[in-house]
Amino acid sequence: MDLTAQLRSTIRDVADFPKPGIVFKDITPVLADGRLFRGVTDRFADELKGLGVTKIVGIDARGFIFAGAVASQLGLGFIPIRKKGKLPWRTRSAAYKLEYGESVVEIHEDAVEKGETVALIDDVLATGGTAAAAVKLLAQCGAEVVRAAFLMELGFLGGRSQLGATPVVSLVIY
Repeated sequence: MDLTAQLRSTIRDVADFPKPGIVFKDITPVLADGRLFRGVTDRFADELKGLGVTKIVGIDARGFIFAGAVASQLGLGFIPIRKKGKLPWRTRSAAYKLEYGESVVEIHEDAVEKGETVALIDDVLATGGTAAAAVKLLAQCGAEVVRAAFLMELGFLGGRSQLGATPVVSLVIY
């Protein structure tokens, strides 16, 4: 069975979480399977080879799991993009819309250098608001995002369109 099929059969649907009518895609069974988790990080690492990536950026919080592992595997630095108020140093911030309001993500202002080539990794691409805010922050810092990689994409929500020209890789698309 190929990686995509294995992921599809392992990601668990949880009905009515976090609220009625939502079907949550639970990735914890993927994380618990060492072989499958390694398969995901290997695939992400393969996608980034030859792109000149100097740092891997992960989005709070599940994106940290994959981004940190890929950064380590490639011998690159890891940069966290966190929810507002979670970073201890001077930050840049970007607001984005949610289905039910607005949120803000932040990055340390010195996390990347002007002209750096980075890759963004997260667990899910849904409406694209968080990922688009992350790309915006990285551009404000002078970095070029050469790839955005996701474990899964909820294609019916159209999030990919929010990322403009940033190339997107999703291992599983629903």
